[in-house]
Amino acid sequence: MTDRASAVLSKVPAVTLGFWIIKILATTLGETGGDAVTMTWLGETTADANPNGYLIGTGIFLAALVVMVIWQTMAKRFHPFLYWATIVASTTAGTTMADFFDRSLGIGYTGGSAVLLACVIASLAAWYLTEGTVSVNTVNTPRVEAFYWITITFSQTLGTALGDWAADTGGLGYGGGVLVFAAALAVIAAAYYFTRLSHVALFWMAFILTRPLGATLGDLFDKPVSDGGLNVSRPLASLIIAVAIIACILLIPQRAGSHAAQSAEA
Repeated sequence: MTDRASAVLSKVPAVTLGFWIIKILATTLGETGGDAVTMTWLGETTADANPNGYLIGTGIFLAALVVMVIWQTMAKRFHPFLYWATIVASTTAGTTMADFFDRSLGIGYTGGSAVLLACVIASLAAWYLTEGTVSVNTVNTPRVEAFYWITITFSQTLGTALGDWAADTGGLGYGGGVLVFAAALAVIAAAYYFTRLSHVALFWMAFILTRPLGATLGDLFDKPVSDGGLNVSRPLASLIIAVAIIACILLIPQRAGSHAAQSAEA
């Protein structure tokens, strides 16, 4: 018997510069899209505010996320538009869930961020203990996909709460939040290229931090000028970002990630 290494394709994209560009756009769309539903269409922040706006929005986007995850899991291979649509569903669900916990339930940004960080750590720990790795390049079985999407959903929700905490409780404002999270991502990128730190750990750190970056970017676009935003219409901002995502998927080469596996032949 002799062993040979073969490339096993993942059902998620290879982690390239294009991946991070689309990921940041998707997280920004999650913020503006989620707010468009809960704050604009459901009237959460108007004079006749709907006290259940965040709860209704959470129900809508969680249902969409479940459908997309099932569709993604049933797929036999990586499909760029399906994958990124599922990511967008997770970012919008994360936005509305974080707002529901932080605002409707009154947990606050600090408490919400702490609880959600614990959920992310717990999901990664369960994944590692079950599979022996949390590398995204191994996402090619239903069980691993389940861990992947649970972790992503928690991380997207954490990112929203963390972005709100930095902008409001932390006093950074939306522009300051963008700069801080962008700088943190630059440090992680430098660590990736110039240190021997685990690339898997650095990936998850970057993945989590792109969400508050997107959250603060989205708020910078659509919040009132008096609050430090640009007061762009939420539906219009969401449409512009969605078009940009589609253009990036079409123009930036998309390929599945892969990892080495051993197969035996006589």
